[in-house]
Amino acid sequence: MDSLILFSSEGFGVAEKIALLTFISAVILMAILGNLLVMVAVCRDRQLRKIKTNYFIVSLAFADLLVSVLVMPFGAIELVQDNWIYGEMFCLVRTSLDVLLTTASILHLCCISLDRYYAICCQPLVYRNKMTPLRIALMLGGCWTIPTFISFLPIMQGWNSIGILDLIQQRQFNKASNSTYCVFMVNKPYAITCSVVAFYIPFLLMVLAYYRIYITAREHARQIRILQRAGAPTEGRHHPDQHSTHRMKTETKAAKTLCIIMGCFCLCWAPFFITNVVDPFINYTVPEQLWTAFLWLGYINSGLNPFLYAFLNKSFRRAFLIILCCGDERYRRPSILGQTVPCSTTTINGSTHMLR
Repeated sequence: MDSLILFSSEGFGVAEKIALLTFISAVILMAILGNLLVMVAVCRDRQLRKIKTNYFIVSLAFADLLVSVLVMPFGAIELVQDNWIYGEMFCLVRTSLDVLLTTASILHLCCISLDRYYAICCQPLVYRNKMTPLRIALMLGGCWTIPTFISFLPIMQGWNSIGILDLIQQRQFNKASNSTYCVFMVNKPYAITCSVVAFYIPFLLMVLAYYRIYITAREHARQIRILQRAGAPTEGRHHPDQHSTHRMKTETKAAKTLCIIMGCFCLCWAPFFITNVVDPFINYTVPEQLWTAFLWLGYINSGLNPFLYAFLNKSFRRAFLIILCCGDERYRRPSILGQTVPCSTTTINGSTHMLR
């Protein structure tokens, strides 16, 4: 999402441009391959497809993939060449896609946090009643529809530039270097509205959801310690206690994993959105280099999530290894999870054992 796309590489030497291009290329390649890997893993792994949360994860990966294919390359070219060569109309389209896709990403993470809240903090029956296929479809539709109202609609209509057209025209053309830039600046109403819808409201919902998850996970940990002190019974009538212990352990691990994912997102995008709100109120005096750094810090997030899944999620890690090792049997999922944990544990909550 751009508030001011005014990249300037003027003064960069050959070595600096090579280093910059190498870094940007690595970010783009990481985002493309990582998100493709997530999508292929879910499509090929039948167990991953059973997990309701993974529908949001696949849609999130698709949004991040589009960012890395449709948004980042053009920004990289302008950053390195110090010139925008694709015309004013494509600048608006590219900027609209940027706002649309990055907003869709955070809305997906908001939906994932709500899904985790119902799965971990509520009873299994409540989760099943709340997260129906229809409701999941509506939430996914909202993740893609809502950003349209703060991206293509206002940007193509020019609502974001009301009152600052003269300043935008001044920054679109550099007479000294005879360069043209893809400049996207926003007035105060648009900056506040866009930032609140795209970041601050979803962020608040995620904080509230994960706070409740943290409280529940802490209680689960306390109950696990009590059950462990009591010993692991072997009689059949005590199986529900073992099942409860397994569920509490897996859901606690799931909460930690998703909290790390959300934390990385906030660290990547919070600097940009804070600056996005502040800049119009200080007469657009934020340095261009700072905007560039914050923007690409946000773009880096598009390539982070797949690696977080690989390192923190056992089921995704196994699926990745199967794909990368061409279906090596060593990484195939066992037919059962264990002798004391029936497969029905997974289907009740829709996401338990897969996020161990």
